[in-house]
Amino acid sequence: MLPLDFILYLQIIIFLFITPGTPRIVIISYSMNYGVGKCVWSALGDITANLIQATLVIFVIGSFFSENSTILNAFKWIGIIYLLYLAYDIYKSRPKSISTEGEIEKSNLSFFRDGFLVAGTSPKAWMFFPFIFPQFIDFNSNLLAQFVILITTYIVLDFLSLIGYAMLAQKLIKWITANPKTINTISASVLVIIAAIILITQQY
Repeated sequence: MLPLDFILYLQIIIFLFITPGTPRIVIISYSMNYGVGKCVWSALGDITANLIQATLVIFVIGSFFSENSTILNAFKWIGIIYLLYLAYDIYKSRPKSISTEGEIEKSNLSFFRDGFLVAGTSPKAWMFFPFIFPQFIDFNSNLLAQFVILITTYIVLDFLSLIGYAMLAQKLIKWITANPKTINTISASVLVIIAAIILITQQY
């Protein structure tokens, strides 16, 4: 049996995934600078963080986050600091099409880490999983089966959307070659703006 209002759940997460949030901005920039292959590792880091978040919320923490503003506030500040770090890192990087051979220094683990930390410290994710995700689970029925269906749907669609953004970004490589710093400057600026919006709007 499908979880409660599964079609509504699909509509919500698809809307979230097609909206250019922080993970997708990072993926676009990484695709431009390092290629789609490296973005796979960032996407894997992203969905790993989401899997851990959902598991903690449903099976361990429960309503803890909704009742403990200090923890949410700590995640907010960690996320802000990391977004600013990523903005600087992206701004200083060079698109792969104009980079010299062998210039890429980031390891696969670094890409995985970036994806994991961006998703893992995102206040948006920590709001979604405690407050929205449980609404689609009937806790009086088969909890594990419902959880597996919901989280599998989430991480598969999330992963596909991230790679889709990475592949779309590759279509702009010719334009980016002619404007090598433009996408990095735009991406870095958007990350700084997102960090500022989180700082101002996310009050716990």
